Amino acid sequence: MNLSIVIPVFNEAESLTILSDEISTVISKSDYSYEIIFIDDGSTDESWNIIQSLSMENHIKGIRFKKNLGKSAALDVGFLHAQGDVVITMDSDLQDDPNEIPELYKMIRQDGYDLVSGWKKNRLDPLSKTIPTKLYNWATRVMSGISLHDFNCGLKAYSIDAIRHVRLSGEMHRYIPLLVKNEGYNHIGEKIINHRKRTYGDTKYGGWNRFSNGLLDLISISFLHKFGKTPMHLFGLLGILFFLTGFIIAAYLTYAKFILLEFNMTDRPLFYFGMLCMIIGTQLFLSGFLGELIIRNKPISNLEKISQKIGF
Repeated sequence: MNLSIVIPVFNEAESLTILSDEISTVISKSDYSYEIIFIDDGSTDESWNIIQSLSMENHIKGIRFKKNLGKSAALDVGFLHAQGDVVITMDSDLQDDPNEIPELYKMIRQDGYDLVSGWKKNRLDPLSKTIPTKLYNWATRVMSGISLHDFNCGLKAYSIDAIRHVRLSGEMHRYIPLLVKNEGYNHIGEKIINHRKRTYGDTKYGGWNRFSNGLLDLISISFLHKFGKTPMHLFGLLGILFFLTGFIIAAYLTYAKFILLEFNMTDRPLFYFGMLCMIIGTQLFLSGFLGELIIRNKPISNLEKISQKIGF
């Protein structure tokens, strides 16, 4: 299959039929095979019923979560089910223009990009969404070293190889470019896209909390990239440093007591500081061992949260 289009859905019943028709019209002008995967993220409106109706067309598929898990979980499951050589993600609110699909597909297949991120240069959103987004994008550029203007744009294209091993949780969909880069896929590009006004409803994945939550997730990703597979490299090193500090203090106090004949060692604050350092060092070292055990036996999985699938 040439193309998979993955679309998270949360209470967007009014938009789904229009979006499906627009995508089909655009792709019908090309000769590649495709699938549209709608992931219903615990919608409480008629979204799932509409997806079921749309699935009567053989290229439309649907996945339904038991409850609302967030955009990252929806994309994670969509990536696991995608069969196309190129995977394109887009939002379900009609603000992403399906007419961008052919050029995004070309940039992956012909120009050799691993990931192409859309850039809503002329963004048609309220200030409550654009201001936190600008702050978030600036902070992400500084911390990640990736020169993108719009990390959180829902309209992105990926090669299947680049996205296949990326797992998402929390709010980590905002940092897919960084996750892809961490997997060794460094050819990341950007394309200015047409951004349309929202036609129905209100934004479901946004607000000021995107900056605070996003910043915490960025710190988590940076930490996991460096130490996620080898937590002993961090906790073990810190544990050794703390324990050695405490040991040196204890050695000095022992020397002072038996060689310099000083007394009342346990009345000195230095004695308790040395003991504290050795205890903390031991705990950090053991934390490194526990971390190694946890990451090797606790993979991320959203598959058990699926309640229904159609079209697969």
